[in-house]
Amino acid sequence: MSPILEEILQALKQRGQARYGEEVTVLQHSLQSAWFAEQDSAPPELVVAALLHDYGHLLHESGEDAADQGVDTRHEELGANFLSQHFPNAVTGPIRFHVAAKRYLCATETEYLQQLSVASLQSLMLQGGPFTGVEAKRFRMNPYFESSLRLRHYDEQAKSPELSIPDLEHYLPLMEQCLVG
Repeated sequence: MSPILEEILQALKQRGQARYGEEVTVLQHSLQSAWFAEQDSAPPELVVAALLHDYGHLLHESGEDAADQGVDTRHEELGANFLSQHFPNAVTGPIRFHVAAKRYLCATETEYLQQLSVASLQSLMLQGGPFTGVEAKRFRMNPYFESSLRLRHYDEQAKSPELSIPDLEHYLPLMEQCLVG
């Protein structure tokens, strides 16, 4: 296994036990997101993006209660910036824009906004709230628009403490397949 994958797995196993306002840990949420992507027959890069979309939560030093302290950790940027050294844009683009996808969906789909958890609503406000019409129009031109929306839907489904899913090692071959360099 490559050193970077060892590092990522170690971080997910150790720091992935943190909770960030949801009923699941970061690791549970990540695994569930990847599982939903697999069930949707998403391409390997999007499955890996779903698995790693919240990796930035493991990189910041703000603690599990950052949102309660009024802090937007910009986890999407932290994670995408770190992972872009090792994975292609097809993986890191949806990660970078999954928060923008939430803001877009909240602006364009009333039912989406109504289904958000309390923690997601809290972070939405810290992240700038729903997009304005101009922001939504600009986001639709983003090359990762569709994949970011798909990732966002996997993200919202992935919050069940009882869901039985494959373990982290199940996704190693896909992560190895997606590595660059």
